[in-house]
Amino acid sequence: MTSLYVDRRGVVLQSDGEALVFYENGERVGTVPLAPLSRIFLRGEVTLTSTLLGKLGQAGIGVIILSGKKADPTLLMAKPHNDAARRINQYRLSQDADFCLTYARSLVAAKIAAQANFLECRRDSYLSARYQLTRASQQLGGMLRQAGEKESLAQLRGLEGAAANAYFSALSAIVPESLHFSGRNRRPPRDPVNAVLSLTYTLMHAEAVLAAYGAGLDPYIGFFHAIDFGRESLASDLIEPFRPAADGFALKLFNSQNLRAENFTSSSEGCFLGKAGREIFYRHYEAFSEPVRKMLDDALKDLLTRMDQAGGDAP
Repeated sequence: MTSLYVDRRGVVLQSDGEALVFYENGERVGTVPLAPLSRIFLRGEVTLTSTLLGKLGQAGIGVIILSGKKADPTLLMAKPHNDAARRINQYRLSQDADFCLTYARSLVAAKIAAQANFLECRRDSYLSARYQLTRASQQLGGMLRQAGEKESLAQLRGLEGAAANAYFSALSAIVPESLHFSGRNRRPPRDPVNAVLSLTYTLMHAEAVLAAYGAGLDPYIGFFHAIDFGRESLASDLIEPFRPAADGFALKLFNSQNLRAENFTSSSEGCFLGKAGREIFYRHYEAFSEPVRKMLDDALKDLLTRMDQAGGDAP
């Protein structure tokens, strides 16, 4: 399965049999078969017919609309999973402190392990930053050993935050100075690296929402991330261990010169990727996202197994 990215003005999308048809100025300019699609990302002034939206829903194809400079996502879900008992069990387990703590420990441990591995794998490639990478990797190793000992979600969140500080401090030592990256910042991002990280995390989060919904779970009810108005907390849970993979993807885009500082615009509103840069980004994101989707599927299977073992599908 694959994704389609539409980022241009004045495009009209319609269905024709089992194909998606593109129109510009009333003229048919292209088609894409629906069969291989799993999701469609839309940005800009794009028009869809109601017939097409219905067909996408029936085919299990989610639609993610990215609005404004910040690419705030709005999701149109495909047909949901049929087993409502699975969601009832999720709601019950979200109130089970032991289940939440056990699951959260595994998430935080997996994320810290991925962060440590990310830094360790780059020690020989960045000799000038070898000390920072080694030191942070050792710090993360110590924190990893602590993850299974934390006795509350609050303690785990504190550990996760400390790990993030150590990790991003080391990451800033290997990012080219011309990109002015000094650590993670957001809402808005203030440099090109954070702009790419924010966009990548946003798309990964949307992928997790669609995957959770398709698996019959409520994306808003998490086990590590607390319920918060307007936040898909389960999706936030699911992507935590995969964030270092997104960081590596972003770093690779800059190191390969596929993205450069001139692809971004900065103002008081933040730093954002321009249209030409977005076209480059989407092209590379699709290749990056394929293994991420597989990891998300595996993470969901693991969660569903844990849920079954903790109480089955019955309420």
